[in-house]
Amino acid sequence: MPLIEGCKHEVEIVVPVDDVNHETQHVVANVQKRAHLPGFRPGKAPVSIIKTRFKDAIRQDVLEHILPKAFRKKADEEHWNVVGTPNVTDIHFDEGEPLRFKAEFEVAPEFDVNGYRGIEAPYAEPQVSEEDVEKRINEIRERKAEYVNEDPRPLVADDHTVVSVESVGGIEGDPIKSEDMALHLGNPETLPEFNEHLVGMSPEEEKEFDVTYPADYGQDRLAGKTVRFKVRVKSVRRKELPELNDEFARDLGDYQNFAELQEAIRKVILSEREYAAQQESKGHIIDALVKSHEFPVPQAYVDFQIENNVRRSVREIMGRDVDPRSLNLDWSKLREQQSERATQDVKASLLLEKVADVESIHATNEEIDRELQRIAKAEREAVAALRMRFEKDGTLGRIASRIRTEKVLNFLFEHSRKVAPVEKPAESTAETPIETPASE
Repeated sequence: MPLIEGCKHEVEIVVPVDDVNHETQHVVANVQKRAHLPGFRPGKAPVSIIKTRFKDAIRQDVLEHILPKAFRKKADEEHWNVVGTPNVTDIHFDEGEPLRFKAEFEVAPEFDVNGYRGIEAPYAEPQVSEEDVEKRINEIRERKAEYVNEDPRPLVADDHTVVSVESVGGIEGDPIKSEDMALHLGNPETLPEFNEHLVGMSPEEEKEFDVTYPADYGQDRLAGKTVRFKVRVKSVRRKELPELNDEFARDLGDYQNFAELQEAIRKVILSEREYAAQQESKGHIIDALVKSHEFPVPQAYVDFQIENNVRRSVREIMGRDVDPRSLNLDWSKLREQQSERATQDVKASLLLEKVADVESIHATNEEIDRELQRIAKAEREAVAALRMRFEKDGTLGRIASRIRTEKVLNFLFEHSRKVAPVEKPAESTAETPIETPASE
């Protein structure tokens, strides 16, 4: 078969007259059964009239039946690993002659994988300091804080308060309303206008003032808008933090004392950092593996990967309560920009599959069952029902594939040659614009 480019090939296929005639007779018979012609009972119109009256429809039906069948037969005979749907051109279909057509198609690439053991991978064993443990415990302590009402008095900076808020102008649609909004005056997360106008107010005091939201505010309805609010202070509250002692530890879980809690948190932080460091190292391994293997990839694979990336980006945008249509994105340009990254992702996936095949790495039934049990527990669904649903929609296969990929990455990491990571340059204190790469 002639090679056009990359994984794309072209072949001319000839279908014998007998096969064409047989398919034509079959199509004509089906049309005859369904045809309703004046003067004839259903299914009794002569074949000659059927062929004349429904000539174009018969021709189209014959082609729709015979072209894919002929291509599949040729692909099976030649053992082509076809990817995607072939593009059919140059159809020659004349009565009494063989049917001829050309098919342009892609095949999965054939390549060998080597040099995957001993890939250089930047990695350093993570460390956890006492300060790290103390910081994490204080974060937990903050979440366990209780807020106690104080006697009425004017609010000052750094106070905690509960207010009722209602918008009275500046936005369309239903007003913004909250009877019990908790605020921390002076906190960076509190809008400046609230800090400015609430300081000095006392419980039961009411005031109206304008609040201007940043242009990049997370809600389109409020972004860049100046909204007038009517606010009433309801209470002044004092934050009380729990003491860091054995009782604090026991309240958090199955810990006998505070020292056990500290050790447990140290292990959690270490596990988190090991995972993050290994993920980064695995990324370097994949990049090195891709760079050391040059082979073409089918455009069908790349297009599929681009679509996945775009859908994931859309989901992330919607997850931020932003309507993607409001961004006026050029989807064609976005797909074009994703092409190079998608091609690298496809190559990486094919290489990992090849390593899995060579090393006989696969997902075991036990591993799949554990993952199903985890998902079933999270979704509060019976494992058997979940398995049946996942088998039906293909999720079970994707779970097995994901487990297999993770095991391959672990294998590559275990057999890599660890080197010290290159130290990142110190961050400049100058205000320099930062470009954020697009989400993958």
